[in-house]
Amino acid sequence: MTTPLIEVRDVGRQFRVRAGLLAQPKRVVAVDGVSLQLKAGEVLGVVGESGCGKSTLAKIILGLLEPTAGEVLIDGKHLASLDRKERARLIQPVFQDPFSSLNPRRRVRDVISLPLVAQGGMSSPEVNRRVDEMLERVGLDPSMADRLPAHLSGGQRQRVAIARALVLRPRIVVCDEPTSALDVSVQAQILNLLAELRRELGLAYLFISHNLAVVEHVASEVAVMYLGRIVEQNQAASLFRDPRHPYTKALLASVLTPEPDLGLPETGLGDAMPDPANVPPGCRFHPRCPVAIERCSRDVPATQRKEPSLVECHLAVPA
Repeated sequence: MTTPLIEVRDVGRQFRVRAGLLAQPKRVVAVDGVSLQLKAGEVLGVVGESGCGKSTLAKIILGLLEPTAGEVLIDGKHLASLDRKERARLIQPVFQDPFSSLNPRRRVRDVISLPLVAQGGMSSPEVNRRVDEMLERVGLDPSMADRLPAHLSGGQRQRVAIARALVLRPRIVVCDEPTSALDVSVQAQILNLLAELRRELGLAYLFISHNLAVVEHVASEVAVMYLGRIVEQNQAASLFRDPRHPYTKALLASVLTPEPDLGLPETGLGDAMPDPANVPPGCRFHPRCPVAIERCSRDVPATQRKEPSLVECHLAVPA
């Protein structure tokens, strides 16, 4: 049996925050009992509203945050047992805003070469050769290596961020909203570039986004998060064709269409946003669920698994 590149086992993360100087700290549940796997060559999309725990989960997998429960394995090794250099060779991030994720005072060559320099053992000519090679691979002319990030467009800066992530030739890339800060036309270019690099380099992506259209385009499997839990997971084609959880159905119903006569879609979710500092009892989606029954407010739904699908809902018909 092939070892997953990423294996997340019942991971949780809580924060304690204060609402005021004299107020008692509140417990905020950002991630709660999440388990998932990412295999070689696959793209796992993680979707959900803002505040559902997507980015916190990404930071845990990258080793930027410690989980308060559970464990993460990268290529079969416990994440906590990997030193920073070994972790960097296996997994790299591409973040949402390319301008804030690049040092504005460092030239492009220095930005891309930093992971190589940190690893050590390479001569300056070899480092420069690798940088030029990566610039060409992401569709940029090597002459741009001497520019500052401020002198590049948003799409060019994101290409530089991708080049920096890939210069160590990792096996896994965590893409946290990698196109949301870009114009629509540039988004398509970056998505096509990521797909091309995945095929050429044999990469696996953990792709985090709130944009369902983007996830449908790139992902082979999709996990839907709500208030820190994965409430549904399935192959992308099956999930978009036949969603089983009411929240997934509402997300798909919320996608805007280009038809002006249709107006804004009606999701049935209401105006109230979920509060991770006040997780409701029973099914955590029941206060907003249009089909909730009395049991939903009382009992936590069991996880129904039938590979490769998963759903947490009392009303879901068994697959």
